[in-house]
Order: sequence, then structure tokens, then C-alpha cells
Amino acid sequence: MSERRESLDPAFPPDFREHSMNPLDAHLTGLIQALLPYRAQAGRLARWGAHLARHLGGGGRLLVAGNGGSAAEAQHLAAELVGKLREDRMPLSAIALTPDSSAVTAISNDYGFEEVFARQVRAHGRRDDILIVMSTSGRSPNLITAVRAAKEVGMRTWAMVGEGPSPLADMCHEALCCPSPDSQVVQELHLVSVHLMCEYVDRYLPMFTGDRDLPAEPAGSRPARSGPARDLPFGLDRDEFEEMVNV
Repeated sequence: MSERRESLDPAFPPDFREHSMNPLDAHLTGLIQALLPYRAQAGRLARWGAHLARHLGGGGRLLVAGNGGSAAEAQHLAAELVGKLREDRMPLSAIALTPDSSAVTAISNDYGFEEVFARQVRAHGRRDDILIVMSTSGRSPNLITAVRAAKEVGMRTWAMVGEGPSPLADMCHEALCCPSPDSQVVQELHLVSVHLMCEYVDRYLPMFTGDRDLPAEPAGSRPARSGPARDLPFGLDRDEFEEMVNV
């Protein structure tokens, strides 16, 4: 059969060629189109990483939840923090609320699936801890219920979602909205976000664990901003650094 059959057979619609694009090219095109808009939003990951470094380095806890592929992303994030991303460092307390099949099925059976994460948030979360919820749609009822429970506990809430209206993003203190209509691309950008955030955690963690001290301030009034300090990562000065961790 001719490879150009679509140009000869009237049964093929005029836009057949577009719809029959090689899946590899189609997928990579969607990913490429999302990268620059994503880059414009992803700067918040540095702030999130700095805040996590301070909180987890001081004994705090991160809870992470998602459904389906986002459940796998949640477990991936927790594994990077409890284990390590690159260099060896102290283990950090991060719990994915998805892999405990006994808890998940018991809670779902007794309280309904909408409570599957919220009940675990109430059990494991403490004031000032952090909950990250991951969802391509931004509308998952069990994640919305989990955010509501986290706020009752006094936790900080962050969302990683896709584009478009998102009740989940609206409920959280902050949200990273990955700009693609394709849920696969959104999940891939969530994975990039997980790796970047963990990279920032590792860079900032020594500031809060005694391995690397913040530069001392002179006696008297707070010094004027005088450019980058070599002791701080990414060439930040002290004021910029403190602003980042106080998200």
C-alpha cells in the first residue's frame, strides 16, 4: 500500500496527515510547546525547596498525595527526600499517602474514597507541616478534601496541577500550574518539578543543619544589601534568601 494513500483515497479527511503525525513527534511537540510557559512559572520551585529545606531540616514533615499516575509521582517525591537525589545527606521526613494498601482500603471502605487522604493528613500532619497535592485535572474530590483537612490542622498546602480552572489550586496557599492540555505532558512536567524541587532542597539544606552557616551580621542595625554572598547558594544575598524561605 502506498505511503501516500491519504492523498489518493477520498475516504481520508483533509487533516489526516495532522492526526496521523508520528506519536513520538506529536508527544515531543506537545512537551516542547509547554516548556517555555512552564519555565516562566517554575521559579517558585526554588522558594518551595528553600522552605522545605528549613522545615524538613528542622524536623518537620512533608505529606504528598495524588491519584493514578500522580500517586506514583507522590511516591517518587517522598523517596527522593527520605533517600537522596544525588549526594548523601540526612534523611528527611516525607510520607506519600498512597502506598499503604491496608490504610487506603480500610479508610475507603469505612469512610468513603473522598476521605482516603484527609484522614491520613489528620493522623500524620502537624501545624506548619506541608502538604503537596498532585493532580493533572486539579479537581480530584479526595485531594480537595485532603487540603481542607490540612488547613484545619494548620498545615501549608501546595498544589501541582495542569492548566485551566482548578478548584484544587484555588484552595491551596500556592500552586504550580503546568501549561498543557495533555495530561501526559503535565505529569512529565510534574516529574521535572519534583527533581528540581529536591535539587533546591539539597542546595539549601546545609544552611539549616549546621553544615554551612549563614554569614554573620555585624552588631547594630541590619546591614544594607551589598550584593551576593559567597556563602549563600545561587549567588543570593541574605535578604533574598530569607525572603525565599518565608514563602
